[in-house]
Amino acid sequence: MTRMKSTRRSLLIAGAAALALPAVIGTPAQAITPAEIKAKGKLVVGIQGDNPPWGFVTSAGKQDGLDADIATLFAKELGVQVEFVPLEVNNRIPALTTGRVDVLFATMAMLPERAKAVQFSKPYVANTIVFIGPKKDKITTNEDMGRYTIAVAKGAAQDTQVTKNAPPNTVIRRYDGDAPSIQALVSGQVQAIGGNIFYMQRIEQGRPGEFENKLEFQNLYNGACTRLGEKEINAAINTFIDKIKANGELQKVYDKWMKVPVHKFPDSLEGITFTAS
Repeated sequence: MTRMKSTRRSLLIAGAAALALPAVIGTPAQAITPAEIKAKGKLVVGIQGDNPPWGFVTSAGKQDGLDADIATLFAKELGVQVEFVPLEVNNRIPALTTGRVDVLFATMAMLPERAKAVQFSKPYVANTIVFIGPKKDKITTNEDMGRYTIAVAKGAAQDTQVTKNAPPNTVIRRYDGDAPSIQALVSGQVQAIGGNIFYMQRIEQGRPGEFENKLEFQNLYNGACTRLGEKEINAAINTFIDKIKANGELQKVYDKWMKVPVHKFPDSLEGITFTAS
């Protein structure tokens, strides 16, 4: 009898745990502070894994790129090691909000709709979203885009801009990330691509002299992302960004990866706050 009661109790406990499991899985990640990061001895950074010059993995297996250098400097500022988690475009925000990573330095364009899900820092780099087409073709208006099958990275800013600006019935093929969309152009699966100003150096490696930036859609600024309401880590990142702007470290990273002067960054962006509340 005692054994039966024990078994029944165990089953009830197991059942209660099973019922609670979905709630646990769906619970947002707990807030993390600089002190907690220092205590565990490492900063876990979400970054793009195949999008040079922003974030990519070298043949030796090392995470590299502009975002990797910035994140490494921030980890150094905290006095901890950095651990990179390479992410695709579509899983950057979920990786952050579920607690898989502490912060995103992941080519995160600062857009109002994203600011509803994550907390942006002050901007630390700028980019331009463009339409890239055959050099031999005359492409001067949005209407001209309708003549092409266009690749975009699904869910990225270029997807939004191409979809918004292309004529109705334009064939747009969406790929899981920057690298697959660029490969689609290089391999001839598509005739044009929505990208950013750094796509051309990769396209040139596969199809030299054939393509060029044709149309510009949007100037964007990239910020680091933390979870909503995480005031301390947001403040630490903003202080860090101000510091590397002032002491020349950001210019060194620009010189290495972008070969241009540091941009003049806005003090505010519509629909986006740089400070956690």
